[in-house]
Order: sequence, then structure tokens, then C-alpha cells
Amino acid sequence: MNSKIFSVRDTSLNSINPKNKIVEVSAAVLQKPDGSFLLAQRPPDKIWAGYWEFPGGKIEVGETAHDALVRELHEELGITVLTAYPWLTRVFTYPHATVRLNFFRVTEWSGELHPHEGQQFAWQPSLTLARSRGERGLVTVEPLLPANAPILRALELPSLYAISNAAELGVEPFLMRLQAKLDAGLQMVQLREKNLSPDALRELALRVVALAQTRGARVLLNGDVELAQEVGADGVQLTSTQLAEMRERPDIDWCAASCHNAEDLRRAETLGCDFVLLSPVLPTLSHPGAPHLGWENFAAQAAGASIPVYALGGLKLEDMPTAWQHGAHGIALLRQAWVS
Repeated sequence: MNSKIFSVRDTSLNSINPKNKIVEVSAAVLQKPDGSFLLAQRPPDKIWAGYWEFPGGKIEVGETAHDALVRELHEELGITVLTAYPWLTRVFTYPHATVRLNFFRVTEWSGELHPHEGQQFAWQPSLTLARSRGERGLVTVEPLLPANAPILRALELPSLYAISNAAELGVEPFLMRLQAKLDAGLQMVQLREKNLSPDALRELALRVVALAQTRGARVLLNGDVELAQEVGADGVQLTSTQLAEMRERPDIDWCAASCHNAEDLRRAETLGCDFVLLSPVLPTLSHPGAPHLGWENFAAQAAGASIPVYALGGLKLEDMPTAWQHGAHGIALLRQAWVS
């Protein structure tokens, strides 16, 4: 894409001139079960004609974002939406307008795709599946609207994020289960072992990274940027304390943060984190009787997030659809991740 054609900024709501009207838009990430997703080319009679984007359109007065999504996909693509999960909200400033894109992941629809506005469609291969095969996930069409870049990065993240549990299982049994889960398709792991000595943690980190990287999976280390860089991990999971104290994003490929409320989430967005964990959603074994968010409060705090939010705390794998319904990108599991 020729960056001289026009510029676009991914904009914080706090930086928008209140005199500038924000155009509300619903956008769809249509995904097949294999993770492939749809891009549509803007028709010749629209601004930025020929550029590729996620399909959608403006929200009309009196419509909800979901209603607009259903209407636009029927008008543009000729399909009827059956299942759509709220996902990300991104604000972008183009030379001609500032738009707030309310993204949904659409996983079920009826009807065959038909270009009602004369546009072209292109199914793109799963970015997470490409990673698991040791390939670099790339889209096959261009030019792309630059507003799509953060969305494509978010699509690299799997729905399940596993957190290590060597403290309870023992190091060797944990590594055996990790290898089995990786062989079964696990794509992202957080190494969080606060009871290990520095030397023991470094040794375990090296072994975990080696196992994961040969299978195309990512490893993030909890709280230790230097160790993550040293052992060749893919990223770091900042603690909520680190998030509160840090003033700039660590120099590492993937940066996540642990959050407990909407304020933490906004701070993570400002820092430039790629995704967050929001917890605890339900009561947990490790903190019996402690306050928890519940699904409705989780949804309220995650609503409008510009980066993917994983639900954590008291969950099982079968809670995944419930998490999606409440705006989560996916779920993070500790003990339940390693159940045989």
C-alpha cells in the first residue's frame, strides 16, 4: 500500500476534538470454522474504491450496532446473520472523517454470499492456523485500508490461552501435559510459576519455549521482560502492578496485561498492549469467597475495548461460547487447561 495516498490514525477517544462528529459503523469479521475470514473490496462508487476491508456499514439513527450489522450484511452480501459476537471497538481518523468501528465476529449465517454492490470478496486463510504450521500468516489481497492492521493482529490470537501449573502438577508431569496439549493444537501459553527459584524458572522457560516453538505456539512469560527476551519467548504478561507503574510498552513482540477492572483495561490500551486478561469472572479455587465480576459485569467492563479481552477465573473450556457472547476474545485457563 502506498502510504502517501492518505493517512489514518488509530485514535483514542480522549484525543478526539468534541466538535468532530464520530461516524458509528458496524463491521463484520465473518469466520468459517477453520478460522478463515472474509475481506471485501470497496466498490468503484465509494471513497477509497478498490481498497479491501471487513464488510459493514454505518449505523442508522435508532439502530443498535447489532441491528446495523444484520441489515448491512443482508444488503451488501445477501446473507442473514445467525450468530454474531461483540468483539472490538476501534476509533480511526481518516482525512475525511473519524469513524468508530464496532466489530463483531460472525460465525453463523444463512444464504450464499452475493455481491449486491458489485464488490469482490476474498476468503483469507486463518492467521492462527498459519502460525501453528510455522508459517507467517498473510492476507492475499491488497491494498488494505490501514484501519485493518490492528484487527489482523488480533486475529492472530487463539481463543484459548493456557496458564502453566507446574506448581501443582510438578515440573516433569506439567511438561508432559504441555507437549500433549501442544500436539493437540494448543497455540498460546503463559508461563507463570512464582514459586520457582530464578534458576529453576529460567530452565523451565527454556524447555517450555523449545517445546512450543517447534509446534508453532507462542509463549508469554509472566512479569519478567528480561527473562522473556533472554529465553526467546514471544512476549510478556504484565502483572496489574507492573501495568500501573509502567510508562512505555516493553520492547517485545507480544505484550499482554492482567486487569481487574475497566480502569486497568484502559491503561493497557494506552500502553499499547496487544491483549488483556480480565479477572476473576467466577469464583476460583485459589481465592474462595473473594469478590468476582460475574458475566454481566465482565461484559460491561470489556464493552468498547479496542484490544482483545480474555476472560479468566473459575472457567472451563465449555464456557467459551458464554465468554464470546459477553464480548471476550476467548478464555484463559489455569488448572482446567491441563485436564487430560
